Formats: sequence, structure tokens, C-alpha cells
Amino acid sequence: MKCAFALTLIAALQAALPAHAQPYPSRPIRLIVPYAAGGTSDILARQIAPKLNEAWGQPVIVENKPGANGNVGADFVAKSAADGYTLLLTDLGGLVISASVYPKLPFDPSRDFSPVAMVSYSPHVLAVHPSVRVNSVKELIDMARAQPGKLNFAISGIGGAPQLAGIEFAQRTGIQWTYIPYKGGSDAVTAVAAGQADVLFNGMLATWPSVQGGRLRALAISSAQRVAAAPDTPTVAEQGLPGFETGSFQGVVGPAGMPRASVTKLNSELIKVLNSAEMKERFAKQGTEVRAGAPESLSEWLRTEQARWARVVKASGEKFE
Repeated sequence: MKCAFALTLIAALQAALPAHAQPYPSRPIRLIVPYAAGGTSDILARQIAPKLNEAWGQPVIVENKPGANGNVGADFVAKSAADGYTLLLTDLGGLVISASVYPKLPFDPSRDFSPVAMVSYSPHVLAVHPSVRVNSVKELIDMARAQPGKLNFAISGIGGAPQLAGIEFAQRTGIQWTYIPYKGGSDAVTAVAAGQADVLFNGMLATWPSVQGGRLRALAISSAQRVAAAPDTPTVAEQGLPGFETGSFQGVVGPAGMPRASVTKLNSELIKVLNSAEMKERFAKQGTEVRAGAPESLSEWLRTEQARWARVVKASGEKFE
């Protein structure tokens, strides 16, 4: 009788333990993608989530919360409980650029997140609709100079990494084009492929299938070197703009104040998943490079990139709101 009572008491005490005392993760994790379905972040999240599920035996549920160029989803995560069960997988460019282009953000990109891990780098593809009669960066520049403001540049949202890539390109070449915002990267690709806009910079992962299908013509890749998935496509840098490197840097963050043990476990499992032969091969075929690393290296990258894009935004004189 006493034994039965003791067992019942132990069970009751265990049930009453706070969530943070239980092994992490002990319930489903929400992986928030702050963009529409079909873009780079969404594609990556849906490749990574099942692997984390397999490793932990807990569902990792991908949720799209698009709006305000990723700021709606980012704000949702920033204001969520810092228990490791609500995470953000996003184009990190959105976080570092937002501080410069949105003076009234409802969150602070520098203070309101716990860096977990960088995931990958997918260079931007500089591509045009096939009706745009250019076949190189030089020809595009010549056309844009001859017709200032006439070319319509599709972007995934106001003030995002693709627009900033376009702004830096325009600054360095002395051209002008008109930015047309869409709800996400996949919508921007669709618009150019349909001839509703002329040109775009967009993450290779979400853009390259349209190039392969003949719906877009790729002029350049924005990485430092050519990528294995497109060996015949030259970089922007080798076509006259040395040092030009932009792209979709994807990563995972959580709300500020996440338990260190949870961050460490998440980081360790993400690195294991991303560095697997299967994922590296899959990413490489998509023109994407695994960039998994420690939370501290992500923190340093965020600081460096925020300073870089603040200079570009200031020099541009663009108004984003």
C-alpha cells in the first residue's frame, strides 16, 4: 500500500514539474517561416523539419506567417515564449537590413532574438524575362543606362535582401530601375517569368528551376565564385563588379533569452542534419551551400552585415515606407 502511494506521489510530482525541467524537446516545435510558401526559406524549412522530427521524435511544424517583408513573422517569434518551442527560419538579410529600412519596427533585430545557427547560403540569380534582349551584365547595364527607370525590377518585398542587391548593383553601375514589390520571392519569380516585370535578383534555390525551364534567362550569379549547379553561368564579380557578393543567407533564431541548453541542442542537431551527405548533396544540386556553425559565429555575422547594409541604405537615399 505504501509502495503504491509512493509511486502515485512520484508520478504526480513529475507531472507538476515545469516545462523547462523536462528534457528538450518534449512537445512539438513551431518553425515559423515569415514568407509565403515556395520561397527559399520555405523550401529549406520543409527539408529540415522532417529530419529534426526523426532525430527527436517530436513534430517540427512549419508555419508560414508572411507580411511586411518578413517582419510580421519575425515579430511573432520575437514576442513568443523563450522556451525553444517557437523558432524562426528566415533569410537573415531581412533581419540585418530591417533595422536600416524600417525606423518603426515593432521589434529590435539586435536584441530580441537568440541566434541558433546559420543554415545555408544561396546566391542571388540575376535573371531577366526572355523578351529582354540582353545576355550579359554589361548588356543589361547598357540597356538600363539608355532607358533610365524603364526596367521593372521585381522584388520579394520592400527593403528585403533582393531589393538591396538591386540597389547596390545600381549604385555601382550608375543605373536606375523601378522596383515592383511582390508578396514573396516565388511571386517575384512568377512575375518576371510571366513578363509582368523585366529583371530580378532572387535566391538561386527558388529561382533556378525557372531558369532551367526556360522561363527566365540567367545573366549572372552573385556568389564570389561560380557554383557547381550552374558552372556555365558567370558571377556578377567576373563581369565587371569585383567583390559583388549578395544572396540568401538562411538561418534559425529564437526569441531572446532562450535557455542556453536548448540553443546548444538545437545548434548541434542542425549541424548534424545539414552536414549529412544527403543534405549536402541535395543542397548542392539546388545551388545552395551549407553554412552551419556555432551561435557565436552567427551573432558576429549579423553584426557585420548590419553595418554593411546600413551604409548601402544610407548611400541610396531610398525611402522604404
